[in-house]
Amino acid sequence: MTSPTALAESDTFSAQLRRGDLVLGDCPCREVLKDVTSPWGVLLLIVLMGGVRRFSDLRRMVGGVSEKMLSQTLKRLESHGLVHRKSYETVPPRVEYSLTPLGTTVAEKVAALADCIDAILPDIQDAQRAAPSLERA
Repeated sequence: MTSPTALAESDTFSAQLRRGDLVLGDCPCREVLKDVTSPWGVLLLIVLMGGVRRFSDLRRMVGGVSEKMLSQTLKRLESHGLVHRKSYETVPPRVEYSLTPLGTTVAEKVAALADCIDAILPDIQDAQRAAPSLERA
C-alpha cells in the first residue's frame, strides 16, 4: 500500500480529478470522500479530534443530528477505518468513539477546510446576497 505522502503530485486524488480520471462512478475514493464530507461526517471528525466521546456526547455536541443519522455516519466512518468504536459490557451498555490514526489525518484536513470557510464566511455571505435569489434546499 502506497502512503499518501509517497505519491507524486500527478498521482493525487485532486490531480486525477482535474485530469478527468475520476469521473467514473466506481472510484473507491469517491465513496470515502462522500462520507467524510457529508455534513455530519465533517462535524463528527472535528468533534472527535477533541478525544474519546460517548454516543450521547456526540449527539449533544453535534446539534441537529438525529440518533439514526449519527449512528449511520459513525458506522460509515468506522467502515473506512477512520473511527474506532469501543463497546463496554456494562448495564446500561457503554460505547465510546475515537479517531484512528487514519481518522486523525483526515480530520486535520477537514478541520483546515472548515477553518478556511469560517475565515472567509463574511465574503461568502456577501456573494450569496449579491447572487440571484435561488431557493435553498
